[in-house]
Amino acid sequence: MAGARTMGRMAQDLDIDAMLNRFRERARAVRQRGLPPLEGPERKLFMDQARTDYMDYAIIGDATATLENGILTLQIDLRPESARS
Repeated sequence: MAGARTMGRMAQDLDIDAMLNRFRERARAVRQRGLPPLEGPERKLFMDQARTDYMDYAIIGDATATLENGILTLQIDLRPESARS
């Protein structure tokens, strides 16, 4: 039961806008960070991971969030701009 109390408290203290802003900042940081001196397969792995990190952070940063009855819902529209209303 302690876990349930902790999660309830977390929901009360959660600043959704700040959380989404942190994800937007992380996406920007990944996009702007330099490439360390890597060669060969390690360089490709680092670049692939950076691409994945950016995509993950950017997707969550673009979400519309609601918190109702202790349930955080992130709505993420993955349609192209031209298909959005």
